[in-house]
Amino acid sequence: MIIVSESVTVQSLSVRYRNTTALHNVSAHFEPGSLTTLVGHNGSGKSTLLQVLAGIVEPSTGSVHTGSRRVTFVPQRSEVDDRMALSVGEVVAMGTWPRRGLLGRASADDRRAVERALERLRLTALRSRRLSALSGGQRQRALLAQALVESGELVLLDEPTTGLDAEARRIIDGVIDEEVGRGAVVVVATHDADSAGRADTTITLGRGEILSVTR
Repeated sequence: MIIVSESVTVQSLSVRYRNTTALHNVSAHFEPGSLTTLVGHNGSGKSTLLQVLAGIVEPSTGSVHTGSRRVTFVPQRSEVDDRMALSVGEVVAMGTWPRRGLLGRASADDRRAVERALERLRLTALRSRRLSALSGGQRQRALLAQALVESGELVLLDEPTTGLDAEARRIIDGVIDEEVGRGAVVVVATHDADSAGRADTTITLGRGEILSVTR
């Protein structure tokens, strides 16, 4: 159960890569048990903001406060190596690593979490198939299943439904709703107007700055 009640916040956040400014003076807060969508054109700063929240990118200036939350980050599926010789079941089970380490044995609770995630994402029949052999929608569902097993309190998703069929979008949207329902802070970068319309808060970014916040 999620017990962290404080907001996730970024304050006066800027990220620069040499001569390029990816984010400039961004301040925002993200509430437990809520869905925030980040919208904007490619290059607007959506992915960079997610990566800062995930701890992958260090801000040039400003501050990030995520509290003591465990963070799970699901990148765009285009960032996943097609050469990965792992099955769906193995990829999903990787979500137990933060709890048990690479060499630790999976507990009964770990195994149940994997089975439940496979079931929730409609992947049970595909558990032995290689990730590289999946369709785009199946692969994205496998990555999300791995994140569910991690059971993070800050869940970050980068374009989780882009290019997917209606059934895959429905499944993923349902899982996002469940994560919000258990009290997680959920932040999703999206181009999907329907996904943005479901959010508690929508932040529109442009050229690395916040253009508007809609609640």
